[in-house]
Amino acid sequence: MSESRPAKLALADGTVFTGTAFGAEGESFGEVVFNTSMTGYQEIITDPSYCGQIIVMTYPQIGNYGVNPEDVESGRPALKGFVCRELCEKPSNHRATHSLSSYLKENGVIGIQGIDTRALVRRLRSQGAMTGVLSTTDLDDESLIKKAQTSPELVGQDYVREVMPTECVGWTEPLSELARNTSGSPIPKAGSGKRPKVVAVDYGMKWNIPRHLVESGCEVDIVPGTATAEEILARNPDGVFLSNGPGDPRPLDYAINTIKELIDKKPIFGICLGQQLLGLAMGGEIFKLKFGHRGGNQPVLNKETGRVEVTSQNHGFAIDEKSLPDDVEVTHINLNDNTVSGIRHRTKPVFGVQYHPEASAGPHDSRYLFDRFLESMEQTSGQAAQ
Repeated sequence: MSESRPAKLALADGTVFTGTAFGAEGESFGEVVFNTSMTGYQEIITDPSYCGQIIVMTYPQIGNYGVNPEDVESGRPALKGFVCRELCEKPSNHRATHSLSSYLKENGVIGIQGIDTRALVRRLRSQGAMTGVLSTTDLDDESLIKKAQTSPELVGQDYVREVMPTECVGWTEPLSELARNTSGSPIPKAGSGKRPKVVAVDYGMKWNIPRHLVESGCEVDIVPGTATAEEILARNPDGVFLSNGPGDPRPLDYAINTIKELIDKKPIFGICLGQQLLGLAMGGEIFKLKFGHRGGNQPVLNKETGRVEVTSQNHGFAIDEKSLPDDVEVTHINLNDNTVSGIRHRTKPVFGVQYHPEASAGPHDSRYLFDRFLESMEQTSGQAAQ
């Protein structure tokens, strides 16, 4: 057991939790949110959508299978802090190359364990997600509470610019052999003809998304979230993918305006932040959820089939169903709170979902959406050739 170091987490409502530090030393602030996944902490930590946030895991023991270089979902963690009930300091898994604590320390992320995470999550559910300060250096309650109350809120901030790539790249890496063999469902494959070209607009994209697109037979170009419609169309794509990403979609005028220009020109598939931006571009409105949807066990009703899909989700905002224009229909509903989980245009090959069909980590119920995207590109290409 390593030497114990004290740490504190203070919330803007005046609540302070005292525990033991792991990972990096220092102090950080962010919106405190919780994730209900039982596994997949490495993918969660490296999901760029958590930029600006401190993650609380509801599952009690975290770190038991360590960290490995194959399961990361981005170049480095973007979260502001990590909270768990009990840290496993000696992982047991043949794939592990680091302990969770050493990985967080290497990437400058502060962790705290040994607090009552159930009490913390109950407070976030009743009061809503709120700003918090996590510190190993300032352990004065009044000082930390004041910092939490005066730190900027996540609402209204543009965090996409902090996590998106700075240049365009081609992506060729498919799914790993492990992911391919444990998928539980067939990966859709493109036909034997020309490979469809997808331009993936990266607002903070998890790497398992382009892996799935490549596995499906697509040629994939990744462009920054600030790319213009002209820059995207210059790559002559068969379809455009709008990725996940962090924060509030409403300040992202550059992305919304680009999507508006693309809607009449190419098939579009958006997920998470990508769906929210798509909804804004089509005339809808966005509101902030009280504590968001984060976890690999979110039930969603597919209104077309009547089936319930268990999905992986990570977002704090949602589309206001009543604000959607008549030419946009709701295709999926979150069964926990009846918020919008999927939309599509009634006459154009444009659709989105408020969850992660690529999972990583999470269930594979929604992989058919990649197949649907392939079909929309094939149909559009066929119509253009006629």
